[in-house]
Amino acid sequence: MTLPLIVAKSLRQHLLSTVVTAASIALAGGLLMAVWVVKTQSNDAFTKQNAGFDAVLGARSAKLQLVLNAIFHLEASPGNLPWADYEDIAKNPAVTLALPIAVGDNYHGYRLVGTTTNLFSVELAPGRKYRVAEGEPFLAGYMEAVLGSFTAQQLKLKVGDKFHPFHGLIFDEKQQHAETYVVTGIMEPSNTPADRVIWIPLEGIQNMKGHDAKSAAEISAVLVKLKNPIAGRGLELMYNKQGNRLTFAWPIAQVVAELFGKIAWFDKVLELVAWLVAAVATGSVLASIYNSMNERRRDIAILRALGARAHTIFLAVVLECAAIAVLGMLAAFAVYLGITGVAAHIIRTETGVVLNAFAWHPILAWAPATMIGLSALAGVIPAMKAYRTNVAENLVPVS
Repeated sequence: MTLPLIVAKSLRQHLLSTVVTAASIALAGGLLMAVWVVKTQSNDAFTKQNAGFDAVLGARSAKLQLVLNAIFHLEASPGNLPWADYEDIAKNPAVTLALPIAVGDNYHGYRLVGTTTNLFSVELAPGRKYRVAEGEPFLAGYMEAVLGSFTAQQLKLKVGDKFHPFHGLIFDEKQQHAETYVVTGIMEPSNTPADRVIWIPLEGIQNMKGHDAKSAAEISAVLVKLKNPIAGRGLELMYNKQGNRLTFAWPIAQVVAELFGKIAWFDKVLELVAWLVAAVATGSVLASIYNSMNERRRDIAILRALGARAHTIFLAVVLECAAIAVLGMLAAFAVYLGITGVAAHIIRTETGVVLNAFAWHPILAWAPATMIGLSALAGVIPAMKAYRTNVAENLVPVS
């Protein structure tokens, strides 16, 4: 009887134990891979996400709050700035494009962001811009709206539909505005936070009934595209070092990286939990095989009597542990896709940032290898017990 056949028969003979142990390996392996991939992809996605801009100019505040509000549409606006500040930075020779935005309203929890038609000239990447996939862009001064792709999907709105905005950034059905907006277009997916926004003309937010009349001449922030990095240093010095009224958040990636630096301890906790689960799963392989050794003593003795060497029995037990881990890690990829799929959906819903569960990551190779190696190593202990099985004693018939 060959070694693989011995292992296969043993797995079938102890099918229930094999399935339960493999399931624990699958959960541990899937969690281990998901934690690493979600952590790494989230870090990369957020720190490399700038929605096509290099910097944000806004009221005096923390840079992180300004970026989260203007780029990721998560935080509340730190305050307004006069239209003159937009004109000043727009005319600066170091600036390629300046896009004013105004926030303050929502529709069923999705933010309305007022801006100019310059939005549709913003280059996300070489040859790639914010484009309207269906319908037409809004026209300045009209009560029209262009929906981000994710927003349109979630709200089930289409070109030609009408809606009433609600006051504030948090949905409250008692705060409905009287104005009626018509959907003129739906943007193609950009995989940026812009996908979960309702874009309207700047005047829409500024002149909405119920807003402070002073806001008609103010904006929330200016999204800035620079000609080169050196220009960013000059503007940062001018606004942040020499002034005390405005904040220039640049570079965006560095500002977001500071956020991930502050919560790095949480990543370490998740990693520790994942490794502890993996250790417990490996221990379950050891316990499962070791506890079955008493039942297998007669089978092992018969195999020895038929000519199987002691080291063959040793290898068979080790390979059985490794085989259980292989089966578990195959199932672990289904667990991994399930966890990352749910995490990606939540992150996209809350931030607009897209994660790809099918993207390659080295953890998808070394996690299975590690789990299989640890399981094989755990199999050494029961294998030693099998190796020392007394053939004569265990061949005696049991009355």
